[in-house]
Amino acid sequence: MRLTTKGRFAVTAMIDLASTGVGEPVALADISARQTISLSYLEQLFGKLRRYRLVESVRGPGGGYRLARPARQISVADIVCAVDEAIDATRCGGKENCRDTKLCMTHELWAALNAKVYEFLTSITLGELVEKQRRKKEKGVGRSVAVFDKDQRDIWEAHV
Repeated sequence: MRLTTKGRFAVTAMIDLASTGVGEPVALADISARQTISLSYLEQLFGKLRRYRLVESVRGPGGGYRLARPARQISVADIVCAVDEAIDATRCGGKENCRDTKLCMTHELWAALNAKVYEFLTSITLGELVEKQRRKKEKGVGRSVAVFDKDQRDIWEAHV
């Protein structure tokens, strides 16, 4: 299982929108330039985000997109699901027919992983990601990586 470009770009664009917009519409061309994401690709993603009611469009001069609700009320899972990104590690796509019409021996394992990944992505809000970016800019931190501590069964962020 992996998160595809569609999901990663949607989350990145939403962080940009929430960071720079603050209630004001932001042009997709501006997000495209800042994040080096194709404008036509952003248009496709934002069409889906709008249909999922995560963003709203503003027409006319000075128009663009803005968040449809506060960033703290939008989870990463909301964004990923809105752009039709499947969070699924099973071979059968959750249909329980891994081996012809039967479950494979590891189906429950991968289904449990799906649930944990979804739970994790649901626990992180867009507002939290925006705040992390703001703090990193203030500190001048270059890059951070997620580190899994198997003894503590926890994920923490390391700055490198």
